[in-house]
Amino acid sequence: MALELARLQAVPKPWGSHDLQPWSGIDHHDVAIGEIWLQRDDSALDPALLLKLLFTREALSIQVHPDDEAAHAMGLARGKTEAWYVLAAEPGAMVALGLQSSLSQAQLRDAIKDGSIAERMSWRTAVAGDVIFVPAGTIHAIGPGLVLAEIQQRSDTTFRLFDQGRQRELHIELGVAAAYAGPAAKQVPARRLSDARTLLLATSFFTLERFELPPESLWELRAQAETWLLVIAGEGRIGPWRAHMGEGCFVQDETTHLAAGRTGLTCLIAYDAALPKRDLLRPIAARNPTIPAHSTSHRPLLLAALAKVQSPTVEARS
Repeated sequence: MALELARLQAVPKPWGSHDLQPWSGIDHHDVAIGEIWLQRDDSALDPALLLKLLFTREALSIQVHPDDEAAHAMGLARGKTEAWYVLAAEPGAMVALGLQSSLSQAQLRDAIKDGSIAERMSWRTAVAGDVIFVPAGTIHAIGPGLVLAEIQQRSDTTFRLFDQGRQRELHIELGVAAAYAGPAAKQVPARRLSDARTLLLATSFFTLERFELPPESLWELRAQAETWLLVIAGEGRIGPWRAHMGEGCFVQDETTHLAAGRTGLTCLIAYDAALPKRDLLRPIAARNPTIPAHSTSHRPLLLAALAKVQSPTVEARS
């Protein structure tokens, strides 16, 4: 049984941002922050999922992640399937998912070597509220001017195919072997589960929902599987803690309360299940006076040092 306020870990990236408002007000001492990870307190624990925020002021590399089978062949615990929820987008901000047309492995290898892969990507405009599914093996890229919430299998295995002129090492052979060199699969539209719940995505590795709780309402969250919650609008309480935008929690085998504030409470919920849970959320008619009304808990972001890569095949998003 676990109910924990998530520890927020800030990760510097060369393509990151110095302005994280309104998601974080912490002073990062002029360091560009690319990601904020929601973590459990005990670093020895190994959750199956990772929920994080991405802030892009420059384009990221064109990259691909291995699936479970390829990862296991490399001696890794799991592959990396992920999904993005667009929280904010500057006009014209874009993402790329898959290629415009199918290539053979030899053609893909040549496109990587001469840099033409950037023109072969299938780029699309991104706007707030978009949900983008990125299965393992899908070649993809994220452009500048975006704030994304990303849910993924907990893996740092990334193969860079093109690095926007940064001259860092590429992982051509590993990337070609892991990639599906063709157009991305069709995206499945979101659908309403109830007045408060929207199913954004259900995959073999995780389910992603959005909760939209009306002002001053009280709800019961019944989380059996590993569950991550991130506040993306409004404010309120998660169990005993007051939570604002950019804050979240971890819940597993536990029932807790969600209390929306005066402007309501909107959250992303990601959990380790292939289908949405019918009894995950239910309304409570009246506030329970035993729930603390004014307790607060704000945990500072922990500025993560850039880890030295032990192998060119295992590294954080770059």
